Amino acid sequence: VQLQASGGGLVQAGGSLSVSCEASGGTFSNYAMGWFRQAPGKEREFVATISRSGTNTNYADSVKGRFTISRDNAKNTVYLQMNSLQPEDTAVYYCAAVLRISQGATSSRAVNYNYWGQGTLVTVSS
Repeated sequence: VQLQASGGGLVQAGGSLSVSCEASGGTFSNYAMGWFRQAPGKEREFVATISRSGTNTNYADSVKGRFTISRDNAKNTVYLQMNSLQPEDTAVYYCAAVLRISQGATSSRAVNYNYWGQGTLVTVSS
């Protein structure tokens, strides 16, 4: 499974940005998907996750109400819509896929994820 993230860039505080991640090499609807991020000098942290069919989602408290994860299984793509961005959201954003997970389940634990994309940089200026 290969994951290709795109859509990062520079945005002013209060602005919005959407990043996406296209999967190839497997059956996308078999994977729960997640977004994680890593800021300079910090550990990678969970951002959002979505179940195989998109029915269930879960968010880190720091982004709840501002970020929305979604997926289009027909396009093998997961999205992260980010609104009301703040400088502390500056990070490299990684998408990841977890296999062998039940239909409605999600995971916020990086250790559970089997495949990772290369990351896309999001920079929020103050």
